[in-house]
Amino acid sequence: MEKIKKGDTVKVIAGKDKGKEGKVISVNDGKLIVEGVNTVTKHTKASQANPKGGIVHQEAALDASNVMYVHKGKTTRVGFKSVEDKNGKSKKVRVAKSTGEVID
Repeated sequence: MEKIKKGDTVKVIAGKDKGKEGKVISVNDGKLIVEGVNTVTKHTKASQANPKGGIVHQEAALDASNVMYVHKGKTTRVGFKSVEDKNGKSKKVRVAKSTGEVID
């Protein structure tokens, strides 16, 4: 189970975009792509999808260690806790360390 998932709001705590917040677009092996953060300029060749080609601005991957989860407007670390559901089975859930509240 991952501490940060697709759709979470995160804040960058290190690097050129330190202080920026955004929504996680994708997660892959400890690398995140965050909306509007770590944008790079990419020169693209003309193709069927993009007949003109040219310069495209897109988000590049960030390491998960360089971001922090945002819970109710404040950054917090994420932990895990075992909680029992209605059927009596235990379920692993994410917990905000600052407040102790269950995230999902």
